[in-house]
Amino acid sequence: MFILYQRDDCHLCDLALAVLAQARVPRLESVFVEADPELETRYGARVPVLRDSAGRRELDWPFDAATLAGWLRAG
Repeated sequence: MFILYQRDDCHLCDLALAVLAQARVPRLESVFVEADPELETRYGARVPVLRDSAGRRELDWPFDAATLAGWLRAG
């Protein structure tokens, strides 16, 4: 499973979601950082950020389908 940390009304987040859909990332959960002060502090300036469910790896924007595919394979 993967988590995309994002914001409401975030153009970059929309672009990231399009790349994730293009790459057919399985089991994707969206988490909106505004709902949690800790997440806002950690990810607020960085969104969108893709994280694996084990929490070992994060991929910051910008990324394209090729970069994402390499990141997924490396996991």
